[in-house]
Amino acid sequence: MAWTAISTRNETTPIVRGGWLDALRFIVAALIILHHFQGAGPVPLAESLHPVFERGGFLLTNFFLIDSGYVLMRVYGASVAGGRMSAGAFFAKRFLRVWPAHIMMGLSLIALVLGSAALGLAPRAPEWFDWNQLPAQMGLVQAFGIPGGYGWNAPSWSISALIGCYLAFPWILKGLVRLGPWSVLALGVGGYLVANQLTWSLFGYPVYQMPMGLGFFRALPLFFLGMALAWFAQKVWIAPKLARWAGLAAALGLAVAQYFDKNALISLVCISVIILAAGAIPTPRPSRWIEKAAQVSFSMFITNEVVRIAWFGAANVAIARFALPVPAQWALWAGGVAAAFAFAWLFHVTIDTPIQNRIRTWLKGRSRRPATALQPVVSLEG
Repeated sequence: MAWTAISTRNETTPIVRGGWLDALRFIVAALIILHHFQGAGPVPLAESLHPVFERGGFLLTNFFLIDSGYVLMRVYGASVAGGRMSAGAFFAKRFLRVWPAHIMMGLSLIALVLGSAALGLAPRAPEWFDWNQLPAQMGLVQAFGIPGGYGWNAPSWSISALIGCYLAFPWILKGLVRLGPWSVLALGVGGYLVANQLTWSLFGYPVYQMPMGLGFFRALPLFFLGMALAWFAQKVWIAPKLARWAGLAAALGLAVAQYFDKNALISLVCISVIILAAGAIPTPRPSRWIEKAAQVSFSMFITNEVVRIAWFGAANVAIARFALPVPAQWALWAGGVAAAFAFAWLFHVTIDTPIQNRIRTWLKGRSRRPATALQPVVSLEG
């Protein structure tokens, strides 16, 4: 393809709701649910179908972290870099997006454990409900080397790690605005490779195997890589035809690489190309269904572990009490997966969205009051 398929002279493709990036968010959230539920059937999917169902956790987490950096950079980068949104306002907006739902899921698990105990039902794995681990997790500080945070709603470690990334975002951005797109892309790729080599040298394992207690140090290089991809995407136009073929080739390459083994670095390249391609493909007719599916993806992520614990806690009691055959056990497993999707949708519609609407109204009110009081001397938007 001609060199003009990649150019700094053309206007780059803006991201819109209801396009490929939204589709990716929903697909990754759905696969995370499948990964978390795969071991709860009569035979783990990793044993009956393919090991990718077990090892896919690192892959999906990488995707989630890179995509978070990419989307936040493209949505908020210009506002934060231009001073129209302060570092504090950015952090407050992002923190209040994730913390209320996280707290509600934590309280739900506490109620579930206490309620089960009152009925004389003990957890099958009581070590996952150690009360000493709860404070760090509820405070979302478990990814910074602070003791605690294991068990309970364990996947929330990545939300904790992202809190640190939100804090770092404005300061990283200050450095990136001074650089050209190709330099930033090289810095993002090189930063991850350096972090990976450091963990190999210091600990004897790659950066994606960092324990949950040090999750921030795993997340930051991936989040920064996503920011670098976004900065590149905002400055360099990629022909839609090239983006489509590159995205398709990367998706096939990712599937082939994962079929044989982890192939972590190859998979990381494929993930980066998929995200870059998704952001470069125009969306002339945004899909409302895809937009809604993407909006519910956070609820899918934050609630699925709670649903898994509750559903299979009850299912395991039923299986043992009634000696259910294997087909019935698989039906219960499928019902649990469906319940995770249904509960996430209900949580999104009835709880998360109303809370977020109130938070947005409150944040807008806070931003307007100082600006009104100080006009015309200064404005927070200026």
